[in-house]
Amino acid sequence: MALTKEQQLQYISHLIGECHKCDLYKTATNHVPGHGNANAEIVFIGEAPGEQEDLQGLPFVGNSGKLLDKLLNTIKVPRTDVFICNILKHRPPENRDPLPQEMKVCTPYLKAQLKIIKPKLIITLGRFAMNYFFPEESISRIRGQVRKIIWQELPLTIIPVYHPSAGLRNGAMLKSLQEDFLSIGQYLQKN
Repeated sequence: MALTKEQQLQYISHLIGECHKCDLYKTATNHVPGHGNANAEIVFIGEAPGEQEDLQGLPFVGNSGKLLDKLLNTIKVPRTDVFICNILKHRPPENRDPLPQEMKVCTPYLKAQLKIIKPKLIITLGRFAMNYFFPEESISRIRGQVRKIIWQELPLTIIPVYHPSAGLRNGAMLKSLQEDFLSIGQYLQKN
């Protein structure tokens, strides 16, 4: 009997919980594999878990998550309809930036999650998540744009936006985030 998508994602979560390919697990309280609807049409990808995410084992549950919830409400997409994850599956110490080697070892987990879910749309949250898929680009240049790529042999449609934490720190970036989410809402209505 074939495993359901939920069971497959639980298995990936188990593998992440056992992962020792980098040292992040040593300082993390919990692994944060991702959370949400296994049949989601939209997957949000951030860079790494923060303090609250590490404590709860869930992505985007702190202040950035509260802002993300508000942004989702503006486009009438319930959080229960999406899947939210990060490139890194453990919190970096002191919330430092992800290291290239850490992102590299987490790639198979993210790829497996995307292959299971098969989303119609990916929203990257922040510079690191955007650069993960578009290493030569600047987020300020391509934010809000629909990009179609082949990544790790997977056809993906991606819209990069600023990270919600940037919106919390910077009013201009918050305005850009709000504009980009309105564009995402329009894209979803057409597709």
